[in-house]
Amino acid sequence: MVFGKIEYLNLLPFHVFMKRFTKSNQQKMSMHYKRGVPSEINKKFLSRRVDAAFISSVSAKNQLHVDLGIIAKKEVLSVLVIPNTDTQDDTDSATSNVLAKLLNIKGEVLIGDKALKHYLSGDEYIDLAKEWSSRYGVPFVFALLCYHNQSVHYKKIQREFLKKDIKIPQYILQQASKKTGIDAKDILMYLKYISYSLDKKAKLGLKKFYNKVYI
Repeated sequence: MVFGKIEYLNLLPFHVFMKRFTKSNQQKMSMHYKRGVPSEINKKFLSRRVDAAFISSVSAKNQLHVDLGIIAKKEVLSVLVIPNTDTQDDTDSATSNVLAKLLNIKGEVLIGDKALKHYLSGDEYIDLAKEWSSRYGVPFVFALLCYHNQSVHYKKIQREFLKKDIKIPQYILQQASKKTGIDAKDILMYLKYISYSLDKKAKLGLKKFYNKVYI
């Protein structure tokens, strides 16, 4: 099994969970990872070079998926537009670039850990998820856990992950802090803004997004 791994902080709890989920030697031997930013993982999944991954919502339409995603109920802190700059997409992104255009927000799009660092710097920004929520009153779904086959396996991952309160070990938190340059306390603060359950409201938000993109 080849899993597309996006090493942004928003998926840190999921990666901690997967280490525990694949705890047997047999499972470890059968799980391989291909790493990349969202735009790269999208391409690898669609070309079937990975079996499953969190796929950007704009690329996940009509793909098999479980009710697990990367979701912002309101603000997200890591998908921003820097206003008063030249309009520029983030090449790491897919969905966020489309969202900025849908909302008609001009400026430089930033996603992921570099966007979170910009937020923490106190510099000017527009939070795209907050803007979406303010306009439409529904969450924004940035990605879905998609798969090509073995639906039973991924539905089990969904059930097990969503029922657990994932505690991030201090050594992993410190590793993430060192890698990103973001303080551990700020990482934990940020993760409170991320939801993973594709519940009824999140599905309404996803449907609205698709209705606006695929008209």
